[in-house]
Amino acid sequence: MVKSRDCVIELSGVSLYHNIDPFKELTSRSYQRNGEKVLSNVDLKVYSGELVYLIGRVGSGKSSLLKTLYGELPLFEGDGRVVGFDLRELKRRHISELRRNMGIVFQDVQMLSDRTVYENLAFVLRATGWKSEREIEARIASVLEQVGLKSRSDRMPFELSGGECQRLMIARALLNSPRLILADEPTGNLDPVTAESIVKLFHAIAAEGTAVLMATHNTAFVERFPARTLLFSKGEMREVDLS
Repeated sequence: MVKSRDCVIELSGVSLYHNIDPFKELTSRSYQRNGEKVLSNVDLKVYSGELVYLIGRVGSGKSSLLKTLYGELPLFEGDGRVVGFDLRELKRRHISELRRNMGIVFQDVQMLSDRTVYENLAFVLRATGWKSEREIEARIASVLEQVGLKSRSDRMPFELSGGECQRLMIARALLNSPRLILADEPTGNLDPVTAESIVKLFHAIAAEGTAVLMATHNTAFVERFPARTLLFSKGEMREVDLS
C-alpha cells in the first residue's frame, strides 16, 4: 500500500544532451556547443508508488534522462529535482549521496563474480554505512524474499539463471529502501517469460510505494501490464496511451 504521494521527480523546461564526456568540466555554453541535444522542454512529475514506462527508439533520449536523474550527466537547461536533490546545484561530491536515495538497474548484470549472492549484497550495505551484521543479515533476507531469491543466498553468480541475476540486481537496488528505482532496459537480455516476471516484480515494487521509471523497447509489456507511458520521439517527450 502506498503510504504517501510525495513527488520524487520534478522537471520543468528541461533540455537534455548526450555524447558528452561526463568527467569533463563544462560550462553551460560549452556543454550546448559540444553536446547533441536529444530532448527539449521536458516537463515531468513522478510520484511515489508510480510505475512509468519510457519508450522510444535508441538515441531518443531515454537513457540521457535516466543518466541526468542519477547524476551521470549534468543539467544545464531548465529546473529539476529528484528525491530532494536540486539537479542544477548538484556537485560531484553529492552524487554518491543522491544515488543512496535511489536504486539503479541496468540491462547488463553487474556483480562481484567471486562472491555469493549474500556477499554481493552485504558488500553494498557495508559500503553505504551499515555496521551491524544482524541488521545486514535481516535486510538481505528481506530483499531476497521480496524478489523471490530467498533460497539462493549462498549461490555464486554463475549458478544463477539470467532472470535470477536480474532479480539480484533489483534486490541490490532495493537494499537502502530507495524512494525511486531507475531501470534502463532491464529485460533486454531475457527470454519473454522471464522478462514478464521482471515487469510484474517492478509493478509489485511500485505498489509498495517506490516510484519506478523503466525504459523499455518492448511495448507488448506496456500493453499487457499498463501504466503511465512516456514516448520519446523527434526531440520531445509526451505521454501516450497504449492500453
